[in-house]
Amino acid sequence: MSFWIPLAAALAIGLPALATAWAQSRIGPAGAATLAEKPELTTTVIIMVAIPETMVVLGFVVAVLIMLRGGA
Repeated sequence: MSFWIPLAAALAIGLPALATAWAQSRIGPAGAATLAEKPELTTTVIIMVAIPETMVVLGFVVAVLIMLRGGA
């Protein structure tokens, strides 16, 4: 197996994970401040925190596909 296939799979999951961490670092404090003022927005804040997680899941799927198609 080539060196590039595992590297591509690692990047496919690593970059979305970093982007998700950055997004959640911005969403978390804003969501906490929102809940302090309007507790009725709890569902909206939970959804906003969960949306970036889909990037990691999709990155994982892409990494698996890279590894399977690459002959791993």
